[in-house]
Amino acid sequence: MAEDILAPLAGKIIKMHIEPGTKIEEDDEVLIIEAMKMETPVFAPCDGTVKEIKVKEGDSVEEDDLIAVVE
Repeated sequence: MAEDILAPLAGKIIKMHIEPGTKIEEDDEVLIIEAMKMETPVFAPCDGTVKEIKVKEGDSVEEDDLIAVVE
């Protein structure tokens, strides 16, 4: 079953720690979003393998935008 990683807030992707095929565990840090000069880490919602990534470093995202799909 696939699970989505969503942006917890609006901001800019400043660092990606994953790519398609990366094996992750629940609560691993997968990327960092910068908003109002504060860096916010985003954590994996589940164990699995990154199937697809919808953003890249430098992209702006809105709250609840799809960042990646884990299966």
